Formats: sequence, structure tokens, C-alpha cells
Amino acid sequence: MEEVAGRWWNAVWGRLGRRDVWLTRDVRWKVVARSGGSETGRVLRWEFDTEPEAVAMVQRLLAADAGGHWRKQGGDTASPPPH
Repeated sequence: MEEVAGRWWNAVWGRLGRRDVWLTRDVRWKVVARSGGSETGRVLRWEFDTEPEAVAMVQRLLAADAGGHWRKQGGDTASPPPH
């Protein structure tokens, strides 16, 4: 079972402008980025051996996007999109 270590979204509502990023860990660290809505959005995935490598990718993703203001999600962090 994957553990969600962090989740961010760009605070933009709507399927065209919304962006989500998840940092999860099972055996390896995984970063999942979704552009658009939950049903038709594009999903990209990366796997890393160490947490610092995964966190560096999250930071690159958050820095590269110009839309909205990224917010770290707290509390109940929903799971990333299924494979």
C-alpha cells in the first residue's frame, strides 16, 4: 500500500487549469503529476530510490508551472490517480 507523503495543487479550479502533484512511497519513492481534471487529465509518473531525489522532482514541478498558487494539502490527502 502506498503512503502519501505529500500532496500539492495549484488552487485553480476547472479541468483545464488544475494541476496536482503527489509524493508517495511504497518500496520506492514515486512522484505523480496530473494536468487537468480527474477523468480526462494527463498523468505523468516518476520513480526514485531516495526521498531527496523525489522531493527535488516535486520542487521542479512546482517551480515550472506558472498557473495558480501552489498549496500543500493537509489532512486527508487523496491517493494519486490509479496506474
